[in-house]
Amino acid sequence: MSFKRIKSYIKSKNLNPMNNRKKVGIILFATSIGLFFLFAARMSYLVVVGRVAGTSLKEKTEALYQGSSVVKARRGTIYDRNGVAIAEDATSYSVKAILSKTYMTGTKKLYAQEKDFDKLAEILHKELGMDKDYAIDMLEKGAKAEQYQVEFGERGKNITLEKKEKIEKDLKDQDLAGLYFDEHPARIYPNGVFSSHFIGIAEPVVDKNGVDKGLEGKFGLEAAYDDLLSGTDGKIVYQKDNFQNPLPGTVAEEKKAKDGQDIYTTLDSRLQSYLETLMDQSNKEYKPENMTAMLMKADTGEIIAMSQRPTFNPETKTELSKKGFEWRNLLVQDRYEPGSTMKTMLTAAAINEGVFNENETFVSGKIKVADTTINDHDFGAKGVLTMRQALSWSSNVGMVKLEEKLGWSRWSRYLHQFGFGKSTYSGLPDENTGILPGDNVVDQAMSSFGQAIGVTNFQMMQAFTAIANDGEMLKPQYISKIADPDTGKERVNEPEVVGHPISAEASEKVREYMRDVVESENYGSAYNQYKVPGYNIAAKTGTAQVVGENGGYLEGATAYLYSIVEMIPAEKPEYILYMTMKTPETWEQKALGNIGNPLLKRAMDLKEADENQPTKHDSETITVADYRNLDVDTAAGDASKSGLNPVIIGDGDKVKEQSTPSGSELMSSERLLLKTTGDEFDMPDTTGWSKSDLMKLGDLLGITVDFEGEGYCVAQSIEPFEKIKETDKVTFTLQNN
Repeated sequence: MSFKRIKSYIKSKNLNPMNNRKKVGIILFATSIGLFFLFAARMSYLVVVGRVAGTSLKEKTEALYQGSSVVKARRGTIYDRNGVAIAEDATSYSVKAILSKTYMTGTKKLYAQEKDFDKLAEILHKELGMDKDYAIDMLEKGAKAEQYQVEFGERGKNITLEKKEKIEKDLKDQDLAGLYFDEHPARIYPNGVFSSHFIGIAEPVVDKNGVDKGLEGKFGLEAAYDDLLSGTDGKIVYQKDNFQNPLPGTVAEEKKAKDGQDIYTTLDSRLQSYLETLMDQSNKEYKPENMTAMLMKADTGEIIAMSQRPTFNPETKTELSKKGFEWRNLLVQDRYEPGSTMKTMLTAAAINEGVFNENETFVSGKIKVADTTINDHDFGAKGVLTMRQALSWSSNVGMVKLEEKLGWSRWSRYLHQFGFGKSTYSGLPDENTGILPGDNVVDQAMSSFGQAIGVTNFQMMQAFTAIANDGEMLKPQYISKIADPDTGKERVNEPEVVGHPISAEASEKVREYMRDVVESENYGSAYNQYKVPGYNIAAKTGTAQVVGENGGYLEGATAYLYSIVEMIPAEKPEYILYMTMKTPETWEQKALGNIGNPLLKRAMDLKEADENQPTKHDSETITVADYRNLDVDTAAGDASKSGLNPVIIGDGDKVKEQSTPSGSELMSSERLLLKTTGDEFDMPDTTGWSKSDLMKLGDLLGITVDFEGEGYCVAQSIEPFEKIKETDKVTFTLQNN
């Protein structure tokens, strides 16, 4: 193309530099105007709608200048029956020094300044005993590394409120800043060793993100009732400045914390502390593998004192870290063969069935059952004994003969009625159900003197209540009441009758024979060893062989579980005391007598004292939960914990039906019948049941029920523990008290 043509083309298109600048200017101006209106429209949208990509700008702004923190709920206090604190909340503190120069409010410097390090270290030394050079070194290293804050390790932790306030006063007096405190929940046990395995411990818990989750029950009552004790945390909000520091005076509560409920146990601190002292002395002298003791009110089932050895101090927890220490609540988790204390139950059953003749004689020494020879402890040194002496002198031969006369079918039924082989539904973790004798004549015969049968302390104490309380068997109780600090309402636990295995006449007679154990000079196995001046004592000793790790019985002079049950006064017992000592290095009756004699004396001396039990309380209704499809032990434990009296109908593993629908309300201590899975059901002992409860039983089992009289059940046409068929018709005799 020629030069003229190019020039002509440029001219025709008006492509000179002046025109180009004009066009570019017009384009830029138009673009700016467009962007302005677009920006204005977007800003208007943001102002009106207040959201960007689904995010609220208002919330983001508030988050920038607003902080929040959790308000910790107070964990409920555990008390004894008289209001003496056993476990209660406390707060400990840890000290820190903030070094960041951004930690200011306005022009006021709130951080630790380097010029003040010496003075701050001196305060820490004065109030906490912290080495001054150590404190200065920590501050200087933190400042050099430009850390936001420094802490002082274990030396700066577990600070009391009193020490914290002294440090704050020192800072104020010297016009210093920079030292601050973090709160930490703590649980204190002011009595030290005090039924420690029963009470348990609660400890601070931190989740995987390092967030403080507060106190959590780990063992014992603290764990079993953690949901009631814990409460619900609250929340507070406050304003922050540009440096994200809290602005004074801007804190506002958003949600109140709901404190945990307080639990009043049945323990009496006066007797519990005394028991611990007595246990220590005997444990130190005789050095057993373990030992237990439980003191109970005979007419209510309330446990007044209980302890075990080995034990631990929940304040120091030093024993928990020792090699070989095993956490196990022996009173509910340990299954053992009880030995001759079981003879009281057999004798009561035989009296109740009319087959016990106290003057009937037999030759002591040994007896053959199938291919097994059973010996007496003295190998027959006493010669001919009466059946009454068989109990007091603790003759195994006499008891085997008595079991044969009673018959296994009847003795087996009484074992069930006394509550052996099944849970007491204590509500404490990992309760053992024990085991009944095997299906052979030797085991069945040996069960008459407490071998070949596995029991727990709670089961034994429950059975002993029938002996002490004129045939009425009571569930062991360890909670007196539960109090809600927010509402002021209290749920008071009432005695729970769980059976009537024997008559009042039979129980009175057994207690009369038990006096011979400590009063008969010639035929008392513990003559003159257990006594309280001014009172008659009904007692029975036990000496049981102990199964070793290989399955056979241990051998050795003291390779036994020694035990004693005492009831005082024998005529109408106020208290039942049951103690065991397993495989001590040495043994003599006073090993347990040194505990029982002074403890029972003090208990009787305090009997008339005012124990400050409330007589008035707001009645509380309980909303029934849905227990269907739950494991029987879980359901019964939860129902008991909520304040109801669960009655298990059947031997299945899970609950199939319940007498009161979930969501309904019952009064505290009312019966809740739980029918298990399975096809066979035993008739419960309904003595003392109301007409309403009996009708619920009929509906639950699909049987016809008739009534004679009005009031509460005193007799039933189908005996307790007999099998029930849907075609059965049951008649209940009612009578007003």
